[in-house]
Amino acid sequence: MRRPAEVPMSKFFMMVILLAVPLGLSACDTVYMATMDKIGYAKRDILSSRVKSARDAQEDAKKDIQSTLEKFGNVVSYQGGDLEATYKKLSGELESSEDSTETVRKRIRDVESVADALFSEWDTELGQYSSADLRRKSESKLSQTKSRYKEMLGAMNRAEQRIDPVLKPLRDQVLYLKHNLNARALAAMKGELMKVDAQVDRLVREMNRSIAEADKFIQAMEKEPA
Repeated sequence: MRRPAEVPMSKFFMMVILLAVPLGLSACDTVYMATMDKIGYAKRDILSSRVKSARDAQEDAKKDIQSTLEKFGNVVSYQGGDLEATYKKLSGELESSEDSTETVRKRIRDVESVADALFSEWDTELGQYSSADLRRKSESKLSQTKSRYKEMLGAMNRAEQRIDPVLKPLRDQVLYLKHNLNARALAAMKGELMKVDAQVDRLVREMNRSIAEADKFIQAMEKEPA
């Protein structure tokens, strides 16, 4: 990371440290945001950054889940081979998708945390205006931002809620296979995978909508003056 010329060295190192702090630590969020504000990163900047992270996490989860379903389909169509190795492969694929899903959930919580802080601060600052005209303009902008945020967060939550119905039957199948390492158990997965495949299609559509809403929100935030 190259230090900008206008940022003092002490602030630069503080920036590096803070950017390395994992998001999602709610107990540290207030301190984190206050410190970032001191070095020139307002809550709206943090919100935009976290929405980008949530969007990227959804894109990664979408790809992981699609890959997992494809691998499941390939395995159950394969005749022969080591069933113990098959179980371990499917279990590993499922674990990868579950890790991606948990990242999505954490990123959404990160977004909610900073959005709540931003809107609370913005509401409070409306009462500090001496100019009625500027207060009305700021209040209108706040209302528009809240409305866009509500649409985006709703899309994120709808997409996230579709993940578990996809992963639950796969978890069940992997758990059953663990204690029934035979070709019959593997063959029984085929019917379940057909149902899951339709659910994955719906999930992908919801995630694409959510990603599009995140992009719209980010563009609006970056277009507007702070």
